[in-house]
Amino acid sequence: MFLSPFRARKVAALGLVILVVMLFCALFAPLIVPHDPNAMQASARLRPPDAEFWFGTDHAGRDLFSRVVYGARMALITGVGVVVIALVFGVLLGTLSAYFPNLGIVLMRLVDVLMGIPALLLALAFVVVLGKGLFNSMIAVGAIYITTTARITYGLSRKIASETYIEAITSLGAGHPRILWHHVMPNLVSPLIVQATFIFAFAQLSAASLDFLGLGLPPDVPSWGNMVAETRRYITRAPWLLMFPGGAIILTVFALNLVGDVMRDRLDPRFKDDLARW
Repeated sequence: MFLSPFRARKVAALGLVILVVMLFCALFAPLIVPHDPNAMQASARLRPPDAEFWFGTDHAGRDLFSRVVYGARMALITGVGVVVIALVFGVLLGTLSAYFPNLGIVLMRLVDVLMGIPALLLALAFVVVLGKGLFNSMIAVGAIYITTTARITYGLSRKIASETYIEAITSLGAGHPRILWHHVMPNLVSPLIVQATFIFAFAQLSAASLDFLGLGLPPDVPSWGNMVAETRRYITRAPWLLMFPGGAIILTVFALNLVGDVMRDRLDPRFKDDLARW
């Protein structure tokens, strides 16, 4: 059962509940929010939390609760986009490098060079080249985790390729595409699902960092990083402006890591130790 590990680990169960709440907010944001997230009310500027504005209002009089809920939608879109980019290109690089050693020498050395560059600096370089915007932000952050995913996939694929049944299939005349698609890739699904949870978690931090620096989503988009960046000058006067969007980032990353740890513990023991090390 999928939920059985969470029953034994109460903290991980809390993480799963947080993720379910975040997903619910992201999918049904228009039905949840009591106010338009972009509606400005000068008379309600910097209003503390109360019965009408549950999280208070920002410097423009916008309802912070509504903006945080809509921020969950942007976090989900960004996280899913980053995961898809990282897995598609990372798995392709990793499997090809493992199965074709001569090609792997070149590709893995390139991956090693890119992994030596600080992640945020690499993302900033992509944003400068591509420009601002949601799609470009996903590419910039996804490029960071392509290298990590490629390195993990490379190690796991080499281990799978050394299995006896792969040698037997090869001796029977199976071609490279058949072996990769029918025998190597299915064995990578479980560890890559675990890796996807960690990529999703750290993508939130990277995307929020770009938004904070003004290089991510446009300022009018209600993302958690934008909220922290816009209101940092009012922290001493209105601490709730930082507390709620910052808390949403922390809780989401924390919950994703808890769920990822549980899923890693449920992995095939052949891969659990390797994935934990990487």
